[in-house]
Amino acid sequence: MRPIYLDYNATTPIAPEVREAMRPFLDEFFGNPSSSHASGRVCREAMEDARSHVASLLGADRDEIVFTSGGTESNNMAIKGVLLHEDSPASGHLVISSLEHPAVTEPAEYLRRSGFAVSVVPCDRSGMVDPRDVEAAIRSDTRLVSVMHANNEIGTVQQLREIGAVCRDHGVLFHTDAAQTVGKIRTNVEELNVDLLSVAGHKLYAPKGVGALYVRPSVDLEPLLHGAGQEGGLRAGTENVPYAVGLGAACALAATTAEAVARRLTTLRDRLLDRLREAIGDTLAVNGSRSACLPNTLSVNFPSVAGSELLARVPELCASTGAACHSTSTSLSPTLAAIQLDPAAARGAVRLSLGRYTTEQEIDRAAELLIGAWESMA
Repeated sequence: MRPIYLDYNATTPIAPEVREAMRPFLDEFFGNPSSSHASGRVCREAMEDARSHVASLLGADRDEIVFTSGGTESNNMAIKGVLLHEDSPASGHLVISSLEHPAVTEPAEYLRRSGFAVSVVPCDRSGMVDPRDVEAAIRSDTRLVSVMHANNEIGTVQQLREIGAVCRDHGVLFHTDAAQTVGKIRTNVEELNVDLLSVAGHKLYAPKGVGALYVRPSVDLEPLLHGAGQEGGLRAGTENVPYAVGLGAACALAATTAEAVARRLTTLRDRLLDRLREAIGDTLAVNGSRSACLPNTLSVNFPSVAGSELLARVPELCASTGAACHSTSTSLSPTLAAIQLDPAAARGAVRLSLGRYTTEQEIDRAAELLIGAWESMA
């Protein structure tokens, strides 16, 4: 029997529509997009069509999209690209939030070791960053603020429009890691007041190994890779046409289906929480904001048990105790530490993240399995 997959925030399967869009560029059209002959032109046109689909989903222009290998590269390109640009001062100041993914915190730490100043803005117990705290952290030498759009563990969606307005008022560039929101909720670069926005393909039913970075035209970046000047000189190297086509197809799919999928997943997520609480009661605490949360994400603390041990008792269920990059660690995740969750409560944390292929039957069965395992342990 196929396992019940409730770890969509870790990664998603490739959508059939995406796979079919990619197939011709895996089997037949293999030309180098930089070549002037017919095979190259076909691939170049496919790349630009894909770029248009990504741009359309983000409310951007096609020439503002740079294809990358994924969210990690996009975040590095944005953060290092701004701070290390040749026209930038030799030192400067970066502001990030306490909720960020390692793909943001590690570049920040690299810059700190290289002589740049880094400030970390806290969040409240629901995982919300206060724009006033961001404003208080900005200094005369601040070059960039980076705050994720939504958290991968608890699902809290940030007030980016307000944070972006603060940055604009102070003449500071604003970046967001939108890996968890693109394709799930409306993510429009103009509405969010962002200058840079990172996309991770494998979070929205495209393959692993492809992503994108939105770059506002007024932003100057130092490339991470130097070479033949592909992607407008920002990312050297022969373009990965099949995967770019896949990301474009995933964005086109999201543009027509995301709103309906979000409504359905909100209903299923709430159904799952209701089933769990009917059996366990209100001692089953929810992490994150209930009013500003991703429609597919439910982070709960099972009382009196360890989340890792609970999941070990339900091998039929694919879920995690937090972010996939921390799920094998026994220490408190940075996100749960940031929201000041008591370590005893955090011990029972489990993240259940739904996706477009999750069914009502799977939700009911998952609740049954989790309740049974909890009752056998509590």
